Amino acid sequence: MPDYEALKKRVEELAARDWDVAAIEARYKKLAAEGIPRKKLDRDELLAHKQEILDRVQRRGEEYNFLARNCAKSTALAVMEEFGLGNMEIVKALSPFPGFGGTGWMCGGVTGALIALGLYFGSDDLLDYDAVGATIAAARKFMPRFEEMVGAVVCPKIHEDVVFGRYMDPAASPENMEAFAQAKGFEKCGLLPGIGARLAAEIIIESLE
Repeated sequence: MPDYEALKKRVEELAARDWDVAAIEARYKKLAAEGIPRKKLDRDELLAHKQEILDRVQRRGEEYNFLARNCAKSTALAVMEEFGLGNMEIVKALSPFPGFGGTGWMCGGVTGALIALGLYFGSDDLLDYDAVGATIAAARKFMPRFEEMVGAVVCPKIHEDVVFGRYMDPAASPENMEAFAQAKGFEKCGLLPGIGARLAAEIIIESLE
């Protein structure tokens, strides 16, 4: 059962946060210009610093959402950056994924996280069925954890129960998008990329335990 009181408190904290836009933008521009650095992951280091990593990934998911105004891109990028996965073309491809193309379907905190898990557990070999199985197993861990923490995986219910008290439907019209921005939607909806990125990172680290 979600802790709605804690979630709503976090939403208000995000709405009131003093965002270090210059630092967030500089980090993003470096990734855009130079690509996502490859990393040789050290199992012992990851396990020893698990909480620090999870906190950092969550924060960056929130920050990238504030900057990019795209929950799917920001969720994926936070995890990709932390573990040295993929490239910025993948982030670009996630542009239409918030609320599954703005329809109000799957939250970008979910879709972005699943993309990141696919990059970590998947394979370049189309016939590597074991890797396909590993990605699906990771997704089947992720989905119930996200729903248990947030209460839903689709935008209308998340908006109504957690973020705004009603469904804002920002992609429906310019007026809706303006109302969403005025309600600090880009700040508040950072909750979901933060949670999605954290849960994806947690599943990656758990696979090493």
